[in-house]
Amino acid sequence: MSAPNLAPLPELYVSWESAQKLKHEAGELPSWDMTARQVCDLELLMNGGFSPLTGFLGKADYESVVEDMRLADGALWPMPITLDVSEKFAEGVEEGQDIALRDAEGVILAILSVTDKWSPDKAREAEKVFGADDLAHPAVNYLHNVAGPVYLGGRITGLQPPTHYDFRARRDTPNELRAYFRKLGWRRVVAFQTRNPLHRAHQELTFRAAREAQANLLIHPVVGLTKPGDVDHFTRVRCYEAVLDKYPASTTTMSLLNLAMRMAGPREAVWHGIIRRNHGCTHMIIGRDHAGPGKNSQGEDFYGPYDAQDLFRKHEDEIGIEMVDFKHMVYVQERAQYEPNDEIEDRDSVTILNISGTELRRRLREGLEIPEWFSFPEVVRELRRTSPPRSQQGFTVFFTGLSGSGKSTIANAIMVKLMEMGGRPVTLLDGDVVRKHLSSELTFSKEHRDINIRRIGYVASEITKNGGIAICAPIAPYTATRRAAREMIEAYGAFVEVHVATSLEECERRDRKGLYKLAREGKIPEFTGISDPYEAPTNAELVVDTEGAEVDNCAQQVLLKLESMGLIGKN
Repeated sequence: MSAPNLAPLPELYVSWESAQKLKHEAGELPSWDMTARQVCDLELLMNGGFSPLTGFLGKADYESVVEDMRLADGALWPMPITLDVSEKFAEGVEEGQDIALRDAEGVILAILSVTDKWSPDKAREAEKVFGADDLAHPAVNYLHNVAGPVYLGGRITGLQPPTHYDFRARRDTPNELRAYFRKLGWRRVVAFQTRNPLHRAHQELTFRAAREAQANLLIHPVVGLTKPGDVDHFTRVRCYEAVLDKYPASTTTMSLLNLAMRMAGPREAVWHGIIRRNHGCTHMIIGRDHAGPGKNSQGEDFYGPYDAQDLFRKHEDEIGIEMVDFKHMVYVQERAQYEPNDEIEDRDSVTILNISGTELRRRLREGLEIPEWFSFPEVVRELRRTSPPRSQQGFTVFFTGLSGSGKSTIANAIMVKLMEMGGRPVTLLDGDVVRKHLSSELTFSKEHRDINIRRIGYVASEITKNGGIAICAPIAPYTATRRAAREMIEAYGAFVEVHVATSLEECERRDRKGLYKLAREGKIPEFTGISDPYEAPTNAELVVDTEGAEVDNCAQQVLLKLESMGLIGKN
């Protein structure tokens, strides 16, 4: 008799023959090109990872999940899984209609039978699901500034899974994992959810968790979308593979989960539990501040350290999975071993060592030693390959300020000074030059200015990724768009925002191109500072004012900032 956690789960795929026929018919349907996050969600809907869901949530289910963490039929489900689309696309879609869902390459993955179309109250969703309508939370920022304004709900007919070219042998559907556990006779399986590389403390923790639960271990890292700024999944998987042979082969396996995390703390922990149950696990390790996004706008943690564990424990029976507490493991030098921090009774007479994530990043950034008690040499080697010392990495200097503030002049001076130093290629992406070569078809409407900044951000991120220096000098008046550029670039290197805070009066006095005069006369609509707002940065890495200051002096301030951040050498 098979254990319930190992019995096959229903999937949303049709047979191969039906898929060929439907693909042909779906070519005639209106089609939606899905975002990376939507593709992650769709994959887990189709393969049963999001069971009992059978599609994107309709309005009644959505409202019930937002308010009470339950579907309309009462089943526990903490996360709204919605298909957000643009207003323009939504106008052409009626309830009762089918639409084709395509990936970035245009391949049809599924058909959505639309049952609901509505405009959600996003502020309410942010408040209830993430605990606050605060843009410092990456998922709240996504909700307001990236996600479309209209939601479509309905059943999914799966035609084919998304294609993954990387680590294919490590990717398993819930049913593939259940079959694997069945075959090996694993009845109790503890899942370890991670979005970070594994160090020695994690290994010790997972050993203990498996022993405590008398279970086999599934290392189940997320390789879909995690928190902006996390180590990329290619590097992480190479790190996991480097330490996998430190585990007894017959007791441990690793599989990759293509999940788009929301960093929703307590609700996310419950969600992760349901997903792991669907993948055949019986236990799960839940850590302190599980899936926490960091600090809110007031500089405090979004969630309490044990909120996730408390909510999980409350719903443990319904989730169908037992929680194993994450112990905070520290290294005791005298005994040369890791021990749970709260179980060290002779703490006054021993040396307790620990390296935080922030400290580890600093050591990598500055090329400092990472001791062997902390991590495995193989893991450190992989991290150093992707994260060389900062003075050898690419980075972006992003100037923002009003027209005539002096951005381009300082940017040019900085470019010359950095080229004089040598060592890395330097590219200047100045507003006027970009307009000519990248964005000649764009107007100066808000929408087009946003597109222009995103293009600059994309080019700068590619330069940064390849070890070069990008210097950008657009006006970039909107906070949300600057943030999008920052997130794009920080995936590959440092983003240094320089606010050239010259006053409007001074910019207007300089007005070399006569633009302010024309704007005052109403001849240039939507002109920043006159008829359109400039949202000044509140946390720029550097603020300079060019009024009464020499260009050379302003450029010097930027260079000193780059040096203090370790981006340029002191030699």
